[in-house]
Amino acid sequence: MRIKLTVAYDGTDFCGWAAQTGRRTVQGTLREAVRRISGEDVEIAGASRTDSGAHAEGQVAHFDSEVDIEPVKWARVLNKVLEPDVRVVSSTQMADDFNSRFWAKDRFYRYRFLIGQEDPFRSRFVYGQWSPLDLSRMRGAAKALVGEHDFLAYTEELGPGVENTVRTLFSVEVKAVRDEIWLEVVGTAFLRGMMRRMAGGLLEVGLGRRPVESIGQLLESEKRESLQWPVVLPARGLTLVRVRYGRHPRDNRGC
Repeated sequence: MRIKLTVAYDGTDFCGWAAQTGRRTVQGTLREAVRRISGEDVEIAGASRTDSGAHAEGQVAHFDSEVDIEPVKWARVLNKVLEPDVRVVSSTQMADDFNSRFWAKDRFYRYRFLIGQEDPFRSRFVYGQWSPLDLSRMRGAAKALVGEHDFLAYTEELGPGVENTVRTLFSVEVKAVRDEIWLEVVGTAFLRGMMRRMAGGLLEVGLGRRPVESIGQLLESEKRESLQWPVVLPARGLTLVRVRYGRHPRDNRGC
């Protein structure tokens, strides 16, 4: 059976999603949990390779199992052996060709800025910023990011074999939520460091340190090399909120 997992985790003490020898990762932790439950050495594929220190409310992964465990019970049995900073929210059986990465319709990320006084109860999940931010400028700049663009200037370090840096963003919103500012972005897929550098660029705009128009100019090949690229903010403020597959999941690689 192919099992789909929806996973939530506090990424602070993980070295990202992808398994690495000798390091604690979310993928490696889930793989070991399955091995402890069923004795199987499975490959667990994730919908998004979250950065070291980044969090998730709705990461999605899949694996194949031959043991006689009811699909909806995988969440409960895995949580019995997982540590408290990672939880399987739900588990279900999917079609044998389902792929959590390639069938994803879109991904929803949130970056949180805490304005003013630091809060020890939120420090693992927000980026602290003492100076007030100009939301009007940030919102104006964010509009330029919507659509299909080459996001090369918003990457950190491209992985081996990554040649296409064109991505489509469906929405980029800047919201005031009590004493926080939230950057919420929905797109087809994201490059390494892309959310954190976009957040850095909009932060600089909000502080008046970067022109509003430069956010859009960084998407233009003839201009981006002459502009200073935005800072990449720490991963602690970043959360993968949701991965969506639509009512009738299908392979979206050709879309």
